[in-house]
Amino acid sequence: GEPIRVLVTGAAGQIAYSLLYSIAKGDVFGKEQPLILVLLDITPMMTVLEGVVMELQDCALPLLREVIPTDKEEVAFKDLDIAILVGSMPRREGMERKDLLKANVKIFKSQGAALDKYAKKTVKVVVVGNPANTNCLIASKSAPSIPKENFSCLTRLDHNRAKSQIALKLGVTANDVKNVIIWGNHSSTQYPDVNHAKVNVKGKEVGVYEAIKDDSWLKGDFILTVQQRGAAVIKARKLSSAMSAAKAICDHVRDIWFGTPAGEFVSMGVISDGNSYGVPEDLLYSFPVVIKDKTWKFVEGLPINDFSREKMDLTAKELAEEKETAVEFLSSA
Repeated sequence: GEPIRVLVTGAAGQIAYSLLYSIAKGDVFGKEQPLILVLLDITPMMTVLEGVVMELQDCALPLLREVIPTDKEEVAFKDLDIAILVGSMPRREGMERKDLLKANVKIFKSQGAALDKYAKKTVKVVVVGNPANTNCLIASKSAPSIPKENFSCLTRLDHNRAKSQIALKLGVTANDVKNVIIWGNHSSTQYPDVNHAKVNVKGKEVGVYEAIKDDSWLKGDFILTVQQRGAAVIKARKLSSAMSAAKAICDHVRDIWFGTPAGEFVSMGVISDGNSYGVPEDLLYSFPVVIKDKTWKFVEGLPINDFSREKMDLTAKELAEEKETAVEFLSSA
């Protein structure tokens, strides 16, 4: 078959280092699909990137047709089938969230414009770099000729964290847990919701609340653990989550490419337009979705209780504030 063009930005960074091998060996687009990997990073990282290219070559991977390292957007974004935007300005100590937003608006405005100008109009864009939801919204607004639905941001890591916490609590595997939901922002206001999740216990599918029988844990420590897991990893490892982030990116992109399993839904940050859950329009908000033919749809009709409503509104409010700040910067960027 024809190779597909896959861009990874921030390609000299540590998430990319865990991600590139999985993509190149066929874990994401299948074992039959040849690839051209395009690796973008900033100019000072080019020597490091050369080392990454050497390693990819040394893996001797049959699907990998070509590796293109670059620091130029017009090279990186050309004719892309998929763009995985990992690179962003990280938060430095003493930095206000506002400063972080300002630096990232500049990056994602520029990358959005490059997508608009050089990439295929069918390109799927996945934003990982934080603040992921708002960076994704800015990229989308800067690429008006690419459908908004083609943009998504990563909340699959949070989704996987939630699944795993439930599995650990019940002594089952993560595969036995399905249909957890991450609502809202990829930040500490996100709402991990297991009201609609099911778990397979001894061959029988039951609701998570019924299986765990500990409502105060589910409404308290469970939510906090998932919300603050990233910070806990940094505290322990002195570096942010890379292995688990890379695995989540693979899950997210593979589901876009091949669709979600029957009867299962996943969490993705997508444009909120037309949702039935009372989330304001024009936000990049994480919802439960099903995917078929590379197209996602909201999971409709899930009953939302008062506890959930409050949490969903809180994270929407944070996203609306972030968006307002970002859009101010956008007009001056």
